[in-house]
Amino acid sequence: MDLATFNALPAADAAETVRPCADIDPWVDDVVGGRPYRCRDALLLQAMRSAADWDAAAVDAALAQHPRIGQKAQGDSTEARLSRGEQPSASDSVAEAIAEGNVAYEARFGRIFLVRAAGRTAEEILAYLTERLANDPATEALVTAEQLRQIALLRLETLVEETVPDTAEVAQ
Repeated sequence: MDLATFNALPAADAAETVRPCADIDPWVDDVVGGRPYRCRDALLLQAMRSAADWDAAAVDAALAQHPRIGQKAQGDSTEARLSRGEQPSASDSVAEAIAEGNVAYEARFGRIFLVRAAGRTAEEILAYLTERLANDPATEALVTAEQLRQIALLRLETLVEETVPDTAEVAQ
């Protein structure tokens, strides 16, 4: 959807547009409440600023909506479609190593492994998973929150396009 359409939506509809990016109520409220945005960069800046102070509870709540890395999200929701488009294909051996890493990660940290998968290969994700298993819990909580911020902003950027001016307006 273009930015002008997003700006014009009723608040509840705008919230439902933003929620698949990160299901964190205060963040959704801040992003929707900042409308109207003059450009998409202003929208993304507001989203980034609002995400800067996500605490562990907010991150954990949002993680409940994410599939494990290496597993394709089911269903036809916007969030499931976005997730499926972000995760790369993997060879059987890499997929198996990621699945094993997921188990080890969940045992160590008590939550799913989250990584911005968009733009990364399965091999890069596996290397990142292996590297992050060495983090202490406090560091890993910070890294996870940062990964969630990156995912949220990329998804928002995908969902809301810059408004294209009407050709009649450009001619004037």
